[in-house]
Amino acid sequence: MSQLNIINVPDPLLKTVSTPVAKVDAETRQLLDDMLETMYAAPGIGLAAIQVAIAKRVIVVDTSADEDEKSPMFLVNPEVVWESPERSTYSEGCLSVPEHYADVERPASVRVKYLDYNNEMQETLMDGLTATCVQHEIDHLDGIVFIDYLSRLKRNMIVKKVQKAQKDSVVL
Repeated sequence: MSQLNIINVPDPLLKTVSTPVAKVDAETRQLLDDMLETMYAAPGIGLAAIQVAIAKRVIVVDTSADEDEKSPMFLVNPEVVWESPERSTYSEGCLSVPEHYADVERPASVRVKYLDYNNEMQETLMDGLTATCVQHEIDHLDGIVFIDYLSRLKRNMIVKKVQKAQKDSVVL
């Protein structure tokens, strides 16, 4: 396994709609493993392939609270097939928008269909933080970043701050 580079806003790749994966093979599993290592190292609870500059419909998620008992989920071609009418609001962050958070309202529960690590079709009902995280990552696959839910003014301020932080971190 190896860690991958996470791209940040306003990289135009983050606006790319990712393409479906034909099947989960050894190459896809290697990508999933590398993404998981990258996500844990960041540290984060979710990562979409486009965030590491790969436009494939692949995400990894682990919302387990216990550091010793990791519970990773591998979702290939994830698709929300049902969402609850109840809504919930979480203060979301993103590895591609470092150190910035904002409240985003989403369906409280979702049913998601996807291919798993072994190329088996799964359909899982998710709620709470897991539902929010998976919806956030699926948004990435559709070229949507959580700050797109904010006003243009707030979004532009965050992007400028991220750009400034990147410039300030470059060592000459």
